Amino acid sequence: MKPVYIINGFLDSGKTDFFRYTIAQPYFRTKGKTLLIVCEEGENGYEAKLLKSTNTILETIEDEEDFTLEKLQELDKKHDPERILIEFNGMWDFRKIELPSTWNKEQQITMINCKTFEMYYTNMKSLLVEHIRNSDMILFNRCDGMNEKLPTYKRNVKAVNRQCDIIFENMNGEVDVTLDEDLPFDLKADPIDLNNYGYGMFYLDALEHVDRYEGKNVRFKALVAKPPEFKGKRFVPGRLSMNCCAQDMQFLGFACDCDEIDNYEEKSWVELTARVEKEYVEEYQGEGPVLKALHIKPCKEPAHPIVDFTMPIMED
Repeated sequence: MKPVYIINGFLDSGKTDFFRYTIAQPYFRTKGKTLLIVCEEGENGYEAKLLKSTNTILETIEDEEDFTLEKLQELDKKHDPERILIEFNGMWDFRKIELPSTWNKEQQITMINCKTFEMYYTNMKSLLVEHIRNSDMILFNRCDGMNEKLPTYKRNVKAVNRQCDIIFENMNGEVDVTLDEDLPFDLKADPIDLNNYGYGMFYLDALEHVDRYEGKNVRFKALVAKPPEFKGKRFVPGRLSMNCCAQDMQFLGFACDCDEIDNYEEKSWVELTARVEKEYVEEYQGEGPVLKALHIKPCKEPAHPIVDFTMPIMED
């Protein structure tokens, strides 16, 4: 199988600079040809000297309707490369990509210009979500002078793709960004009360920093989910999250052990007070937050049932 590295993002997000840097590195100069497929023309190009010295063949696909499986198979047969780099056009529909059967997507990276993230997030959210959804790494560049906004950007990306690595870079290198300063609840409270916005932040933060919640009690309103793979008294309390449209709903919840769960139906609303513990859970494929119910009671659907990651909703 031939490894494929895909980089996507909107114009002026730094895709070309990233690939130029990558193919110039000694670790990337292995035997065989590299096929570089470029799908849009940016301000910076690829120098002929660089392509020649790295045994890289550049092919351009200018129109979206030409980016087909047949075209990719034709390029594979023509050049027989050892590896393939694809600089994808950020305005094209990423869901339509179909790779030849002998190609294997090794890594997908989304490049984001920090200066224009809010504009694209506001006006082209559905496209941006598709960039982020299946990427292994999200790289924000040009973050100089924007440190206060970076935790919000990280939160919005994690809401779409909880498994990806997120890197922020300014002119001096990487910027360390945590969600600590943005937590909308008191970590010292007992229990920690979580409204709509607070639950979303708790969910994302506990995935990364379960140790800070271990042994603490939380209280929130949740939908009851009973996945068939969970046996006995285990269920999943959680909330729905919408990233861009109603068809894009995700359920955000943690495993919870509760002796009384048989009294509650699937999709019913409950108010849950639970202790957070860290355990190995097979469904997590590793350690993660597990809730131990201390008190549960039925409740009405809250006024704002959908998790909102973009702006706080104070009442619940």
